[in-house]
Amino acid sequence: MRGGWAGQLSSFGKDSKVLQQKIKPGTTRRTLAVAAPHSAMLLLFLVVVIASASISIANPLIYREIINEGILKQNVPFIVRLALMIAGLGVLEAALGLLLTYMATHIGAAVVLSLRTRLFEHVQGMPLAFFSRTQTGALVNRLVTDTGGARTAFTDVLSNVAGNAVTVALVVAAMIALSWRITLIVLVLLPLFVLPARYWGRRIQAVTRELYDVGAAMSSVMVERFNVAGALLAKLFGRPAEDVRTFEGKAAQLSQAGVKAALYGRMFGTMLLLMASFATALAYGWGGVLAARHALDLGTVVALVSLLARLYAPLTGLSNVQVTIMTALVSFERVFEVMDLTPMIQEKAHATALASGPMRLAFEHVAFRYPSAAEVSLASLESIAVPEKRAPRTVLHDVDFVAEPGQLVALVGPSGAGKTTISQLIPRLYDVQSGAIRINGVDVRDTTLQSLRDRIGVVTQDAHLFHDTIRANLLYARPDATDEQIRSALRDAQILELVDSLPDGLDTMVGERGYRFSGGEKQRLAIARLLLKAPDLVVLDEATAHLDSTSEAAVQQALERALTGRTAIVIAHRLSTVLKADQILVVQEGRIVQRGTHERLSAVPGLYAQLYQRQFLAQEAAQTGS
Repeated sequence: MRGGWAGQLSSFGKDSKVLQQKIKPGTTRRTLAVAAPHSAMLLLFLVVVIASASISIANPLIYREIINEGILKQNVPFIVRLALMIAGLGVLEAALGLLLTYMATHIGAAVVLSLRTRLFEHVQGMPLAFFSRTQTGALVNRLVTDTGGARTAFTDVLSNVAGNAVTVALVVAAMIALSWRITLIVLVLLPLFVLPARYWGRRIQAVTRELYDVGAAMSSVMVERFNVAGALLAKLFGRPAEDVRTFEGKAAQLSQAGVKAALYGRMFGTMLLLMASFATALAYGWGGVLAARHALDLGTVVALVSLLARLYAPLTGLSNVQVTIMTALVSFERVFEVMDLTPMIQEKAHATALASGPMRLAFEHVAFRYPSAAEVSLASLESIAVPEKRAPRTVLHDVDFVAEPGQLVALVGPSGAGKTTISQLIPRLYDVQSGAIRINGVDVRDTTLQSLRDRIGVVTQDAHLFHDTIRANLLYARPDATDEQIRSALRDAQILELVDSLPDGLDTMVGERGYRFSGGEKQRLAIARLLLKAPDLVVLDEATAHLDSTSEAAVQQALERALTGRTAIVIAHRLSTVLKADQILVVQEGRIVQRGTHERLSAVPGLYAQLYQRQFLAQEAAQTGS
């Protein structure tokens, strides 16, 4: 009996609604292909299953011999030998049971480790548009819950389905060999045994769904309240009592569902034991009558009852086999669904590595639109999947400019004009629809992604830091950097003094999204990360936006040293950045409407002159006043 009554209860806890889902063609074949590398282990597993099942039917047959040839004939040595054999087989069966559990979980874990790693690697290769549309929780759920569900279901198929099928086949064969009449009448009781189990199984499925739903709702409350932004909001609005009541309500629902699940489980087990008692009573009653009439020997009656005890639990498990198999296929299908998304940004087969050195950047009549949901995402991964009624509009039109090696090119313009979009096209976060972006004359689509991104350094307005140490965050840019190189980058970013003042120095944890540091401090750490990378082309999306005037002046000096000899594209909102630019590109509604130096553009009517009058002169006056 594989897993006992608890194992059968677990199988009935699976949601039978999976039977209503249509599995995509090829899912079964792909699932088997995932398991194919472990075929040798699977074959060994099947051999051990057969051996274990054989032992389970051997003991009842030994009981028969002990009674008929030992007890009834008073053959004590014979009884002792067979008793020792039963003990030895018990130890062997226990060892095989442990081996089966290990093999099933090992195979399942190995399959899912490979699948989870492939899925993570695939998701990393998806374009930025994929992450901008996808609900993070849904995506993480595919990586954690669905792959974990696939492992559990795969293990269940191995240990329960395969094990139960072999056990049932061998037990029924042994019972028929002993007495086909008693076996037939006992099997007639099978519907009376299985149908009530299916009835309670549906109730267990319902309460299992309730447990999952209520548990997910309670988890959502905790996640929203326990992340830094949520905790800050809760404290600022001062409603902890209401939050506690909300959580208490969800937790109470979970507790009630847990009580109901325990009660249903107990009733399920009681019903199975009751049905088993009826079958045992029938076997003893009829078998006893036949034995009294000398139509059947006493040992055979005991052996039949013992075999019967090993039959009904596997049969009950097999009655739910379709749900078990479909659960496995659905879990794998949900993983395959994400893996079947083709990344829009792909490296060509014969892409060339971009050589290091001075960089000449050229945009040649570039047009661009953001991809639609159908091109980059799945409805099941979005929190609200609403069909797009209009085709995505073009956001960049005929963008054409050149940044010579060592030049600083500033992008200015109103919010939403397309400046950040232009900067995101350089490292191929997106691909253009027409035109080309070239570095040193080579289309970026013809270069390897690794070499392209090795040559380009980016600092965004909202710098992201991982929940790790300062050292780990900096080494993300250059894993082989020495402590001296790290300290040099921190020094140039004007933040070494602060890091040295921390008790743990470089080993200080930055907190989730770097919340342990101020906005300006995070930005300087991001700039230090850029300086450590030492790229040939730099993209700054207003990297000094969060700095005060003192810090900005210090970082501007560091950036000037870091940008020497390097091409730089800077999205500028500050006068100091604009004044030093070799070329200013004025962007409006996705088009470059003006270009030139500050002196030239400020002297002629146009958008730049308006921006200068409205925004930059105010900064100049503030700086003069200070």
